[in-house]
Amino acid sequence: MKKLVIYYSFEGNTKLIAEDIAKAIDADLLEIKPVTEIETKGFMKFFWGGKQAMMNEKPLLLPLDKNPEDYDVIFIGTPVWAWAPAPPLKTFFDTHKFENKKIALFCCHGGGKGKTLEKMKQALGEQNEFIGQIDFVDPLKRKTEEKVKKAVEWARTICGKINCNTK
Repeated sequence: MKKLVIYYSFEGNTKLIAEDIAKAIDADLLEIKPVTEIETKGFMKFFWGGKQAMMNEKPLLLPLDKNPEDYDVIFIGTPVWAWAPAPPLKTFFDTHKFENKKIALFCCHGGGKGKTLEKMKQALGEQNEFIGQIDFVDPLKRKTEEKVKKAVEWARTICGKINCNTK
């Protein structure tokens, strides 16, 4: 089975988890990048990011270097913005439709995750099999090693259950 880890990361938390999952299960990695990223410094990042999330904005994305349709097992990660997936993931879900994929979801957040994972499932549709979900609180700020270990074990357990040939 071909495996892919898709993610968007704003401050590096989701990237950390995505890269470690991909390495642990020998998956390809696909980073979603908006054409224009909001500023990452100061309080205004919360204002502009929250506005994008609350207004259901869908920023333009840079072209992808992999075709997600070519994969059987897909892990998808996002930071949580206003209790929802980050806007670049919303764009991605609107522009890429999946059918008959095995999908695992993860998110990273500093506060509550809200209904982020449920919203991701809804956006991806019932024609897929959801094989797992997990969330991480501030992976870069607190107990980083412990959270990376948890992510790796989670991904390997999922791959073991569906026989997707882990390392």
